[in-house]
Amino acid sequence: MSSFKPKNNRAWLGVLPVLLIVAFSAVIPLMTVVNYSVQDILDFNSRFFVGFEWYRETLKDPRFIDAFVRQVVFSLTILAIEVPLGVAVAKGIPKDSRFTSLILILLALPLLIPWNVVGTIWQVFARPDIGLLGWTVNALGISYNYTAEPLHAWLTLVAMDVWHWTSLIALLAFAGLTSIPKPFYQAAELDNASRWQVFRYVEMPRLQGVLIIGILLRLMDSFMIYTEPFVLTGGGPGNATTMLSQHLATMAVGQFDLGPAAAFSVIYFLFILLFCWIFYTSVVRTDDE
Repeated sequence: MSSFKPKNNRAWLGVLPVLLIVAFSAVIPLMTVVNYSVQDILDFNSRFFVGFEWYRETLKDPRFIDAFVRQVVFSLTILAIEVPLGVAVAKGIPKDSRFTSLILILLALPLLIPWNVVGTIWQVFARPDIGLLGWTVNALGISYNYTAEPLHAWLTLVAMDVWHWTSLIALLAFAGLTSIPKPFYQAAELDNASRWQVFRYVEMPRLQGVLIIGILLRLMDSFMIYTEPFVLTGGGPGNATTMLSQHLATMAVGQFDLGPAAAFSVIYFLFILLFCWIFYTSVVRTDDE
């Protein structure tokens, strides 16, 4: 008697609403943007096919190149700070203390604050005249004014992002650390392993999976950052903190150049996809080796 059972595909009916929502909220708008990117749109009734002209102009535009370099440097900078800092914070959280839950709640508070509110908080906090940070730094004899000095604006933006998002890495890392069985630490103690050896051979293998998720999330989010620098500095002074998303918003909304803005959006999307794919495949390949 055959043990073959016919497949029941009715479960796909439960996924169908999700697929429809994704198609409506992501795929259809993306196809619309791709359609606009190959046209010169004069008004809603007048448009002309221009092929890849807007793509070529965007890739040659010095403003796009400057914003792209600025975006890459910012993303790499905050990742280089937030990942090791988040892991260090996670290792400092007691696992079995009665205050652990309270510490985790306090640690997650910055993640609950809306992005525009974060920018407003730091806009006031870093002001050199009334802000606690700005006034303190100037009182120490260090000239600081993020509204006038590009370097100060850049450092303030990095500090704001680190304050806002390090908690995410710390919470993910803490979840990974708590999943490590106690016998692993007991075996390392019997072998007289140092703290570095415990971290390298016991904790890091367990943290790798959650850190990949955290880095991917932060990489994508940092590449799409808009609200915080817009509220904090408006992209200034000059163009010192103008990221790709702000440059795109200026083209699409401020100048109403829908064709070039659509081409910019497609290139923007492909760059984020490419960076995430390169990172993920390199990490997975290293893990397999």
